[in-house]
Amino acid sequence: MKIAKNTVVTVEYKLSDAQGDLIEEGREPMVYLHGGYENTLPKIEEALEGKEAGFEDTIQVEPEDAFGEYDPNLVKIEPRARLPEPLEVGMQFEGSPETEDEDEQPLIFTVTDIADDKVVLDGNHPLAGMALRFNLKVTEVRAATEEEIAHEHVHGAHGHHHGADDDEGEEGDHFRSHPIH
Repeated sequence: MKIAKNTVVTVEYKLSDAQGDLIEEGREPMVYLHGGYENTLPKIEEALEGKEAGFEDTIQVEPEDAFGEYDPNLVKIEPRARLPEPLEVGMQFEGSPETEDEDEQPLIFTVTDIADDKVVLDGNHPLAGMALRFNLKVTEVRAATEEEIAHEHVHGAHGHHHGADDDEGEEGDHFRSHPIH
């Protein structure tokens, strides 16, 4: 089966920077609903469109097509007393960027430095400003179920799981998460 809109694609991947230094080797394959549902980077979808299981390629994605350019305006220094203890570099907090736009979405800020009574928080994605190389190998392509298309994401193994008493959009419809320390 060829990769097209409303197919579920399973991809083994390795992520490196533009110099070839390994950033991440997926322990689990990436499984996503193809077709512009924002389940993966558009450049990955573009590279895989029309391909089949067994296809392998390495693509480079520039910052503007990945996690954006690094924005120094998203770095803020806060008094340490405003944050919970214990506090460690690498911890993450949700917060609002300092803009006049009331519709601005909250960001995840990462603690990048702690000095005496001040903490540096960075709202940039850790890979912002980097050109990235994805080594991709398509291992499976299947038709998406009607439910996956309606929910705009993959269900089942490596995908999103709904509770047995799930009503669309209710409490059971949240993504798995884990704290990052």
